[in-house]
Amino acid sequence: MNKAKGKLLFRERKKRRIRKKIFGLANRPRLCVYKSNRYIYAQVIDDERGCTLAFVSSQKRDKTSHNCKSLSIAEALGQELGKKVRALGIEELVFDRSGYPYKGKMKALAEGARQEGLRF
Repeated sequence: MNKAKGKLLFRERKKRRIRKKIFGLANRPRLCVYKSNRYIYAQVIDDERGCTLAFVSSQKRDKTSHNCKSLSIAEALGQELGKKVRALGIEELVFDRSGYPYKGKMKALAEGARQEGLRF
C-alpha cells in the first residue's frame, strides 16, 4: 500500500470512529467540515431530520486576492457560517472535523465561528 492511500484510509477510520459518537440534534446541530486539495466546505446538519441547515464553501471566494486554502479564508468561512447559523436562532453546535487534526484550517474555521457567538 502506498503512503497516500494509507493516509486516506487512516483518516476514514478516524472519521467513522468520530461519527459513532457525534450526532446533530435540532437544538444542537452538527458542523461538518471537509477539505479538498483546493477548497474548504462546511455545512451545518440536523441529523434527526436529515437536512442541511446552512452551507459555505471557499469555491466562490475571489481567487486572485487569496489562496482558497489560506487560514484567513478559513476564518472568514467560519464567520460567514456563524452569521447564517445565528440567523436561524442556533447558538450551540457539535463540531465534526471529519478525521482531520484540530489545527491549521480546522482551528481557524472553528475560531471564526466562535467569533460570531457560536459554542461547541
